[in-house]
Amino acid sequence: MSVQVGLVWDAVGRIEGGRGLLGVARQAGLDTFLVFDHLMNVFPRQAWDTDFSYLAADLPTPDRCLDFATVLGNFAPQAGPVRLAIGVTDPHRRHPAVLAQTALTLAQLTEQAPVLGIGAGALENLVPYGVPHDHQVDRVEEALQVLRLLFSGEGPHDFRGRHFTLDRALTLPAPEGRTPRLWLGANRHRMLTLAGRYADGWLPSELMAPDEYARRLAVVRSAAAEAGRDADAVTAAGGVPIVVAETDAAAQDLLRATPIRFLALHAGARAWRRHGAVHPFGEHYRGLVELLPHHLTRPEVERALAAVPDEVVADQVLVGSRETVLKRIGELVDAGMRHPMLIPASALASPEAAGYTLESVGWLAARLRTGADTEGTAA
Repeated sequence: MSVQVGLVWDAVGRIEGGRGLLGVARQAGLDTFLVFDHLMNVFPRQAWDTDFSYLAADLPTPDRCLDFATVLGNFAPQAGPVRLAIGVTDPHRRHPAVLAQTALTLAQLTEQAPVLGIGAGALENLVPYGVPHDHQVDRVEEALQVLRLLFSGEGPHDFRGRHFTLDRALTLPAPEGRTPRLWLGANRHRMLTLAGRYADGWLPSELMAPDEYARRLAVVRSAAAEAGRDADAVTAAGGVPIVVAETDAAAQDLLRATPIRFLALHAGARAWRRHGAVHPFGEHYRGLVELLPHHLTRPEVERALAAVPDEVVADQVLVGSRETVLKRIGELVDAGMRHPMLIPASALASPEAAGYTLESVGWLAARLRTGADTEGTAA
């Protein structure tokens, strides 16, 4: 089976950091380099200091979020064979015609067709800025239809929807062989069906057990088949946060780092209930998509962190030695994942952990792409 591997950058702080990670991706022969699209960080600045993360020494606020379009345009000459990706933006802040223009412009600057990843939108990117976010999934469905239309040629194009309208609209032509790829960030049933109907790739943001990944992928593929599409042509991707160290025990120790423990607060109340715990943000809290970090006070953050069960932290990442993490990713590959997007979560713990994590990205990618398992390998 063919497995591709990507690396994720949060697009926060100095752009030199992102350039360095892109260099890691290129040196390791990775297939994709993806940047997040956020207006504010998921870590609350009210609790951001060197007690929270060593990164605060050089980054006085976590909310220095960079614009993905400007960043990727800047990175394009350095990317070479690495595919650049946005993962994910939304059709609430940006009209799909603007998203199409951005992706088609980027395609003129890159060797590989870029990936335009969109989703239903996280509240921290919408609520603080007064962006309407009603009918989120309906907007996404129409946006996917509009993007498909605009990627099909220069136009003119007509579209009549509830949320978006085109009236003899024109757009840029795609460079030959580099029409942008459209990936959908989808976790729940209706969004999964939209991924099958319209998208070139499925990019769930939630880390899930292999059997659950297989179940949701089956929904995507079934929807693609019902729409008359090649179900296997939809790239099965997924964000894969890794916490890796020289030994399993050392990796488990990294889970005590405050920013890694905070990842448990990105999980929804349902995930906490599986471990017999009550989420401090409420019994109906749906997780990261509902998080409004700017509303949290420092005491609230401290109380919430104190309530985090170790088991919930461990559920948010793949944790262990290189061999253990490779085996865990391999289980997702066996469940159908063909494009793991590695999120170097253990880099949040310390500078030393960051260095080892980035070295491990290349190690993991080489073995995933060749299908090597962990037996007989050395760290």
